[in-house]
Amino acid sequence: MSVVFACLRDPTAQPLWLEPCMRRPSNKRRLLLCGLGLLSLSALLAWKTLPGSGDPLSTVSVTRNDIESSVTALGTLQPRRYVDVGAQASGQIRKLHVEVGDQVKAEQLLVEIDPSTQQAKLDAGRFSIDNLKAQLAEQQAQHQLAEQQYKRQRNLAAAGATREEDVQSAQAQLKVTQARIDMYRAQIRQAQASLRSDEAELGYTRIYAPMSGTVVAVDAREGQTLNAQQQTPLILRIAKLSPMTVWAQVSEADIGHVKPGMSAYFTTLAGGKRRWTSSVRQILPVPPKPLDQSSQGGGSPASASGTGTASKVVLYTVLLDVDNPDNALMAEMTTQVFFVAGRASKVLTVPVAALDEDASNENMRIAQVLDANGKIEQRQVRTGLSDRLRVQVLEGLNEGEQLLIGAPAASGG
Repeated sequence: MSVVFACLRDPTAQPLWLEPCMRRPSNKRRLLLCGLGLLSLSALLAWKTLPGSGDPLSTVSVTRNDIESSVTALGTLQPRRYVDVGAQASGQIRKLHVEVGDQVKAEQLLVEIDPSTQQAKLDAGRFSIDNLKAQLAEQQAQHQLAEQQYKRQRNLAAAGATREEDVQSAQAQLKVTQARIDMYRAQIRQAQASLRSDEAELGYTRIYAPMSGTVVAVDAREGQTLNAQQQTPLILRIAKLSPMTVWAQVSEADIGHVKPGMSAYFTTLAGGKRRWTSSVRQILPVPPKPLDQSSQGGGSPASASGTGTASKVVLYTVLLDVDNPDNALMAEMTTQVFFVAGRASKVLTVPVAALDEDASNENMRIAQVLDANGKIEQRQVRTGLSDRLRVQVLEGLNEGEQLLIGAPAASGG
């Protein structure tokens, strides 16, 4: 080594290891000195290229931990049961008895609409029925008279004291009066049906709660005029705040791992570290239609033109129900949902970064194991559950063994 270093210190000087060769020593000695010089030079180059000559490689231990494999998604909270209360009668809102956040009971009065128009229509219908009944009474009197005249003509005809023409005329008059009675009776029934409709419309001016719950939205104000002729105006929404439903949006790549009945839990921004547990109630089979497609006549995604459609992420809706006894969950809250695919407790785990892909076997991974003597051993490892940070070790490693992170895989084992 000293000979080689001397040569390296002064490149212009004559190498010392060549001097014996210039003195023409014996062939055996000359070969020995040349071989020692080459061996020293190769050792120096090898030392320069060893991994230990730079920064030390990081190592991790094989430890026992709890591991959970899950699919994550973002969702929104909505009440499981709710109803939109609308107006079936037109008019001005006279009184609004509730506000947002009020607790209401079923059949509780919510809204009063000015009933002037409906009351006038109802009164007109009643007057029409009274008029028809009066005309019916008059016609019944005419029918009674026609019946008496017909009997008189029939008796006279039996005695030969009248003409047959008079008998037929009296009989026809009797039938006419009977037909008019039937007509007035039908008109009365029709007016009574219209009256019941007017009474119902008058009842619509007083709106009652269809169910018990909490008023979560009010879309109308006192003094506002409602027009229920073309569409039903929405006034307020009543919802039951327990149970709540999470509408989770799961990506197309992960939806195959989510199944009905799968256990899940979620957190909210307002809840801190609190977890709410639930299970998958339903997976909607069709993703929500984008607004730009629904406005184009309902075309399918495949038929949409443009390069932006292919880059869009397809999200499927998954529904989860959860009880909300303390009202800590509120509508429109954002949630982070974890669908649990598998759990394991106190199993061997290592960081995912400590394992490499095995090109020869897709079911196995490669680990660089550092033994007690500092030697690196390449070993095949069979893995199980993974939480994206750590992976379960099923076979190939023992607890406490040290693995290299960032070491290049050795070729040839």
